[in-house]
Formats: sequence, C-alpha cells, structure tokens
Amino acid sequence: MSLFSTGEVSKEYGVSVRTLRYYDQIGLLLPSIKSDSGRRMYTKEDLQLLEKITLLKSLSLPLTEIKKIIGEVTIKDILTVQKKDVQTQLDQFYSASEKINTLLHILEIEGELNWEHILSLVQTNEGVKISDKDKNWEKFFSDNERKTLQSSLPKLEDASTAKWVNILKRIEICLRNNSEPTSEEGLLIASDVLLLSHEMFQGDTELEEKFWNARKSEGSSHSLNLYPISNEVLEFLDRAIVSYQTINA
Repeated sequence: MSLFSTGEVSKEYGVSVRTLRYYDQIGLLLPSIKSDSGRRMYTKEDLQLLEKITLLKSLSLPLTEIKKIIGEVTIKDILTVQKKDVQTQLDQFYSASEKINTLLHILEIEGELNWEHILSLVQTNEGVKISDKDKNWEKFFSDNERKTLQSSLPKLEDASTAKWVNILKRIEICLRNNSEPTSEEGLLIASDVLLLSHEMFQGDTELEEKFWNARKSEGSSHSLNLYPISNEVLEFLDRAIVSYQTINA
C-alpha cells in the first residue's frame, strides 16, 4: 500500500500543510494512518477524497456543506456541476466582452461616451444569458425574419453604422435648434432614413415596418438590446417620416 506524508501531499496537490491539518481537525479529511508522534500518512483513497474536496471548493461551497455531501457525490457529479458553472462564467465573460466592444465602437463613431449609453448597456445585459437574448428576439420575429435581420442590421463596427449615427446627430441638432419635423431639414432626414431603411431591409416592407414598430417601443428596444435612442429623437423621426410620406403620397 502506497503511503504519502503530509509534506508530500502538500507539494503534490498544492494544499498547505496547515490546511491539511485543519481538514483533519474538522473531520473532513482524516489520514488513514496517524502515528503516536502525530505523523500523518495518506493513502491513495485519501487523496481521491482530497481531489473531491478541492473540486467542491472550486464551486465556492463552504467546508461545512462539503462535509455533509462529500460521501454522497461522485467525481462525475462534481465535474458536471463544475462544467455548468464554467459555462455560466463563459457566458458572463462573453457578455462583458460584448459590452466593451459596443462601448469602444460607440466611442469610435461618436467620439465620446455618455452615461445613457453605459447605463442602458449595463442594465439591459445584467444577468442575461446569451440564450435569453435569443428568446427575446423570438418573441418579436420568426426564424426567417431573425436570419434576415441578422444579416441586414448594421453592426456597430460596420461602416454603414456611421450613416445612422450621423442621422441621429442631425436630429439632435434639430431638437436643439427647435426645428420642427416638418422643416426642410426634418424632411431631408426622413428621406435619408427611408432610403437607408429600404436598402437595409432589401424591399421587405412588412419586416421593415415590424422592426421599426419594435424599435419605437422603449420596452421592446430594451429587451432586444438595440442601440439606445431617446424617445425624443424617435418621436421627431416618426413625425418627420409621416410628414414626408404625406407630402409625397
């Protein structure tokens, strides 16, 4: 029978001698052999138990809970749970990466960041899994519509996004100057938006209208994680488009 001293176990498994002694004291990991002089010797079975303890600790379980379940779970059980935990962390890292990339692209396009962008991005994504985001899109659009939107909607890194951002800036200038949506600039903006939108949706007017209806809803835009646009800007654009279409009917 192979036996391992406390020092050997500590070196091999990266667990301090002090920790091994503490596990012994609380009855979590008892060495199979303990001499009268206090020398502890561990068997391979003891080391397998230590591996289980280490895995359970990696799941942030307290030692009191580990002690209760250590004899009831297998290595496979622990690894299955750990796999789910790792996947959750990967989803969180992916989400964080998405947020950072989005903010970087906004900064590159607009030259600055404001708290509306940052807070909207954080609040929309906080605690939301990638699969949950997909489900939000499923509520509004069919499979074919989602595929079309995935290929048609501009990404923040796309050159066409700058055109849309430029339109938003033009609307904001109109609002600052108290220009009406029916003004010459308002109608020009409406014309540009309709051209870009028609190009983006490739003539699919039904999907185009469906998307813009979702876009104009604050709640829908939020759940779909769309680029944050103020209600004031959306209202100006909506009125400008209605005026333009009325004039050119």
